[in-house]
Amino acid sequence: MNLVLSIVMLAALALVAGAILLWRRTGDMKKPALMLLLALIAIVNVAIWTVPDESGNTPLSQLPD
Repeated sequence: MNLVLSIVMLAALALVAGAILLWRRTGDMKKPALMLLLALIAIVNVAIWTVPDESGNTPLSQLPD
C-alpha cells in the first residue's frame, strides 16, 4: 500500500508542475485549475490514509498484512 500512496503523491506533484507549465505557456486557466483540483484531491486522499486520529491510529495501519 505504501507504494500506491507514493505513486499517488508523485502523480500529484506531476499534476501541479504540469498545471504551472500549461498555464505559463497558454495563459488558459480552466485546464490547469482542473489539474490543480485533481492534485488536491489526490493529496487529501493520501492524508486520509496516513494522518493519525486522536488515538494515534491511521487507517493504513489497520489494514491486514
